[in-house]
Amino acid sequence: MNPVVLIPARMASSRLPGKPLADIAGVPMIVRVWQQARAAAIGPVVVAAAEAEIVRAIGQAGGHAVLTDPGLPSGSDRVFQALMDFDPAGYHDVAVNLQGDLPALDPGAIRAVAAALRAGDADIATLAAAITDPADFDNPNVVKPVVAWAPDKQTGRALYFTRARAPAGDGPLFHHIGIYAYRREALARFVALPPSPLEQREKLEQLRALEAGMTIAVARVDQVPLSVDTADDLAKARALLGAAS
Repeated sequence: MNPVVLIPARMASSRLPGKPLADIAGVPMIVRVWQQARAAAIGPVVVAAAEAEIVRAIGQAGGHAVLTDPGLPSGSDRVFQALMDFDPAGYHDVAVNLQGDLPALDPGAIRAVAAALRAGDADIATLAAAITDPADFDNPNVVKPVVAWAPDKQTGRALYFTRARAPAGDGPLFHHIGIYAYRREALARFVALPPSPLEQREKLEQLRALEAGMTIAVARVDQVPLSVDTADDLAKARALLGAAS
């Protein structure tokens, strides 16, 4: 397998406008994510940018960014367009879709999602971590994967994703981490599909793949990375990474 990491980024975030260029200890957030992706060392890293200012920021850091159509409906569409621009010949057979708001991400998580795809025959792979805070069991902002785990409890197959508490009964619940590794042909198929009924109901794009019969492997990791979605999250990232620098 020959992966490429693609990081979709756009300035028009509803909860934190301009967040790709938000300063975190002197470094734009998107640059920090790009640095963590490079540290994973699984393949080239490309930022799929909706605006020219993001392209400039990555270029100034020594990276590569592709300007994508700002009217694209999702990050997955942005990733696919960037993949076709960067690698039209199809040299890279796996596309890792890494969110651009994970500035403190452990590079090992990127390696883990690529390894999960490599280990089996799934179309897509993603990550999950056990929920440790009971307040998150019923939090609709915490997406829960329902997984048929292998005997080792470290890998499995996604049966569903939901914002509700699931599955019922005793046992651990898991927090979905929205990093994906796609086989190239699976990504092409996925972005060509129309939004599905369950996707629209739960507001979860990965349900489109499951409704279309695509398979999603899940690898378990130890912790959920800090995702910067709000001003409070940004303050946490600045405190964390400022202290580390």
